[in-house]
Amino acid sequence: MPLIALSLRSSRARAPALSVAVLIVAGCAAGPPRPEMPVASQSAPVVALLDRADAELAAGRAESAAATLERALRIEPTNARLWHRLARVRLAQGLAEEAEGLAARSRSLATDSPALQAANWRLIAHARRRHGDEDGAAAAEARARELEGR
Repeated sequence: MPLIALSLRSSRARAPALSVAVLIVAGCAAGPPRPEMPVASQSAPVVALLDRADAELAAGRAESAAATLERALRIEPTNARLWHRLARVRLAQGLAEEAEGLAARSRSLATDSPALQAANWRLIAHARRRHGDEDGAAAAEARARELEGR
């Protein structure tokens, strides 16, 4: 499942978001696997910012969506899923090295979620492939499989 679209809250917004995701993926070859994990937050401001980032991404404004996610991270800097979402957006923008760093940050914070750690390793593998590091990508994929118990 190589979609890079961020999860959306309303079914009305899914069709445009899928269109944007298809366009993003078409420009990326194959995207990283997309974990189906909502961003865990009880903070109303963070939830509002996530809704805004979803809308911005659906409208094709990835840079604006990334800036909105960065605002959410200023509120919840230890939210591993927020870091992962930002990494996915940056990878979709073609910023593989930045995406790898963001995914590594998410991975280091996701000590209670092997599934999120594995998703981060897969995103890291994809980013490494993007900048020609096949050996590093293979090692990251192996780490993801290990976390998934395969």
